[in-house]
Amino acid sequence: MDAKRIDDADFSATGYSYTLSLIAGKYKPVILYCLMEYEPVRFNQMQRYLHPVADKTLSQNLRELEADGLIARTAYPQIPPKVEYTLTERGRSLMEVLDRLCDWGNAHRP
Repeated sequence: MDAKRIDDADFSATGYSYTLSLIAGKYKPVILYCLMEYEPVRFNQMQRYLHPVADKTLSQNLRELEADGLIARTAYPQIPPKVEYTLTERGRSLMEVLDRLCDWGNAHRP
């Protein structure tokens, strides 16, 4: 059996690297978890859930998740403006992974 050689490896070419690139950061996994549990969620509700998080930081994370096709943003034409966030089908497909992280945490937390 041939052993894999790290000298020939490229982490950036792995599925693991791609998945991490989508959910990496302090808030993205929490945003996805929040939507998994409570969708649809409005911006202010999300901000209270993540407290403390700056408007700019939350907005940036939401835009990136939307650009990656994991969440959908629905804006309603009313005053005051109403915007809701939900998971897309692609985002829902990631929930099995996040559920397993949650299971592991519940099983190993002190």
